[in-house]
Formats: sequence, structure tokens, C-alpha cells
Amino acid sequence: MRNAFSDALVAAAVADPKVLLLTGDHGYALFDPFRKACPNQYINCGVAEQNMVGVAAGLAKAGYKPVVYGLAAFVPIRVLEQIKIDVCYENLPVILIGDGAGLVYSHLGTSHQSTEDIACTRAIPELTVLSPADRFEMTATMQFAFNAASPVYLRMGKSDRGDVHAGPVQMQAGELLQVRKGTQRIAMLATGSMVKTALEIANQGLDAEVWSVPSVKPLSTRQLSDIASRVDQIITLEEHSVMGGLGAAVAEAVADIRPLPICRIGVEDRFSTSCGTWDHLLREHRIDLQSVRDRINTFQRTRAAKIVR
Repeated sequence: MRNAFSDALVAAAVADPKVLLLTGDHGYALFDPFRKACPNQYINCGVAEQNMVGVAAGLAKAGYKPVVYGLAAFVPIRVLEQIKIDVCYENLPVILIGDGAGLVYSHLGTSHQSTEDIACTRAIPELTVLSPADRFEMTATMQFAFNAASPVYLRMGKSDRGDVHAGPVQMQAGELLQVRKGTQRIAMLATGSMVKTALEIANQGLDAEVWSVPSVKPLSTRQLSDIASRVDQIITLEEHSVMGGLGAAVAEAVADIRPLPICRIGVEDRFSTSCGTWDHLLREHRIDLQSVRDRINTFQRTRAAKIVR
């Protein structure tokens, strides 16, 4: 997925000299192809992320198309005020890239883990929030971001879980992408790395339809209405806090459509308490494959018991 990001970025910069890449002293190997192809369009702003976003806002007002890259723990979290005031209040076409979203910087602890970035950014007016699941969605979301005339935040998980689509996809604003059909009245809506988990669970026995959500904000009200009208339960999955993330966004939208049980699976309202591999952190926060399966089973047993009563 990171290669797809790099390819899309290089292609855009080669095609348009006004595309500029700003980085806060990160991503050197990732940007080797960019620096080779477009050395004059690369700006290392150093470890000064707040200033970097201000520079990007000024460049956007001057007619450039800046792409701001950082770790998701820093972009957007460290620079939220600058994103709000310098970029979004002016509705400037700045693309913000948060790499390593979720728990993938597991060994570096809470300071480098980002499980609140969706919650923070989706509350800011004018800001689109994207979360691709594989290389095909990455290409589509990057194309969407470069075509947008307004601010975009794109979160990228560093650990590539593999493809969830068979080939290239097209993306419209807010559109959900179906990756599996189901015969039971269950829908799983997942974003980023958790789309692969949803597919694995469905293929191992939970015969549910699976949807990838590459655009967390906006969300297609039309598609959500269609899904909510034909299923009895919705399960959301995300490598993000359950507070304010995809599950919250879906619950808010569905509440305006019809009463429906929603199981929100993500990181609970707490920090990591240990360091280790990414898989270790997934297990700690109960969003690894087995834990997710157990949480869904518990949700369904509890719901069935309530129906019996």
C-alpha cells in the first residue's frame, strides 16, 4: 500500500509541477522515487510540524498543491489547531497524510500510536477523512484527494494486510465499497486494516456482507440507508478508538434511519499498557482475529437473549 501511495504521489507531481511534498523529517526511503523524479518539489520542513502546516497553507493560497506527510501521531494530532485554523477555516486544498495510523508503531509506545485521529479530524468542518484498506483503495483515494478543491486527511496503516479488492476501484465522495456479499441479515462495515479481518471472519463462517469504508467523512447516507433497511444488525471494525471513529459515525447516521443493533469493534477507551509487536498490540486491545470473532459471538448471544426475553 505504501508503494501505491508513493507511485500516486510521484505521478501527480510529474504531471503537475505545482504539487509539492512537505515532510517533517520523515519518510526518507519512502520518498526516494519522489526526490529522484521531482527534487525541486520536495521540502523537508524539519521537526516543526505546526510550522509545516502553516507553510502548506501559505503555499496553497499561492496556487500550489501541497501534500503534508507525517506520522499519524503528529499529523494530524500534534498539528490539529493549524489544520483547523490555517487550512480548513480557509478551505484550502491541502492533503494531509498520517502514516502509521493505529497501533503499528507498537514498539514506540503511546507517543507514536494513533488511535484518535479519525475522531479528531472528522469534527473539523470542510475536512474529508479517508482511510484506504489496500493498494487499490490507496490509488483511488489519492486520485480523489488530488481532484478535491478542499482539505483532505488520509490515514495510512504502515502494515500492509494484503489486497481486499481483485483490481482497481473507483471512489466517489462518501461511497462504501462492497467486498463480499452475504446471505444472512448481517453487515460488517470496516475501514483500513480491519477490512481484511472482516473478510477473514466472514469467510470462516459468519455469512455476512462486508463493506469497506475508504471515506469515513463524508459517509454515503444513501448506501447506509439501503444497508440498514435490509439487515438486522451492523458490525463495525476499525484500528481506532471506538470513541468518535467509524463505529460512532455509522451509529450516528443509522440512528436517523431506523433503530438497529450496532456492534462497534475497535480500541476501547484506554492507552496501551505494554510494548511489543503489532500483533501483540492487536491482541492487547482485542482487535486481533480471534478476539474480534469472540466479541462478535458475545454480541450475537447477548442480542439473541434479549430477543428471547
